[in-house]
Amino acid sequence: MEFEDKGLLNPLDKQDEVNIVNLRPKFLNEYIGQNTIKRKLNVAIDAAKLRKENLDHTILAGPPGLGKTTMANVIANEMGSNIQITSGPVLERAGDLAAILTNLSTGDILFIDEIHRLNRSVEEILYSAMEDFQLDIMIGKGPSARSIRVDLQPFTLIGATTRLGLLASPLRSRFGLILEMDFYPADDLKEIIVRSADLLDIKINDDAALLLAQRSRGTPRIANRLLKRVRDFVQVKEKDTIDIEHVEETMKLYEIDHFGLDEMDRKILKTVIINYKGGPVGINALGSSLGIESDTISEVYEPYLLQNGFLIRTHRGRLATDKAYKHLKLSQNHKDLNLWGDSNG
Repeated sequence: MEFEDKGLLNPLDKQDEVNIVNLRPKFLNEYIGQNTIKRKLNVAIDAAKLRKENLDHTILAGPPGLGKTTMANVIANEMGSNIQITSGPVLERAGDLAAILTNLSTGDILFIDEIHRLNRSVEEILYSAMEDFQLDIMIGKGPSARSIRVDLQPFTLIGATTRLGLLASPLRSRFGLILEMDFYPADDLKEIIVRSADLLDIKINDDAALLLAQRSRGTPRIANRLLKRVRDFVQVKEKDTIDIEHVEETMKLYEIDHFGLDEMDRKILKTVIINYKGGPVGINALGSSLGIESDTISEVYEPYLLQNGFLIRTHRGRLATDKAYKHLKLSQNHKDLNLWGDSNG
């Protein structure tokens, strides 16, 4: 499944993460935000170390860009373990996963991103691997086929998913820890931005950091990306400190409004309000009207719009809220308005 480019606010876009890897925390005491999850992990990790056992298999769930991969690496560092990283779509055949599992050493961590997109035949070999640290492999075909069992070294599986509800029950039940990450409040994002600015060797004023946090859609990946764009703006002007005016000018340049919505977010809301009279509208119909994949709407755009009260999801479809009408300056009598007109809120 491919996702259309969403520019600066695309939480699925990892193209610049090669450049921001140095911004990632390495241990829990460096990780800003997600305090409830950190407390649970501290207890689980300390207990596992006391017993000299592996950490329980763990699921990290939540919208993209919240730091699931970063958290998996933090867990590995806290446990003093090696980590092998792969993703569900890459593991096309059972043999692909079997090759990885048989090469794990005792105490290693296997991180599977987008674990909800595992092929069913691949998923099924995980069951005995997670429970018994054994791998059932079929040799041959037809009547002569036979199953052999291979012992594995004890390991910890960490799975990341944006769609926890899509995990099959047999797989989900084998995870000892299910941790659901949420969007970050502005204060936590401000801390992340200040820390990242220091690592990027650029100064930033407190009010500028807070404004940037408020435009970052509750997502550290977006916060770091926007910080880089503001840094570009400041350095071109030959300044050494980011102030609130620099943030405002950069946001205006990229058409990001005070709620962190960009042009496509506003277009989605306008389509629901004008084309479908505020809803309800099904996700497939909405995607067809906009000319984008329905999965792109549900995974990239919708979580933030739902979280911040611009949309409501019902069994009949999506509904625009009063907040969406007010933000776009649309009244209930909207039929004479231009769907694609500018409205930056």
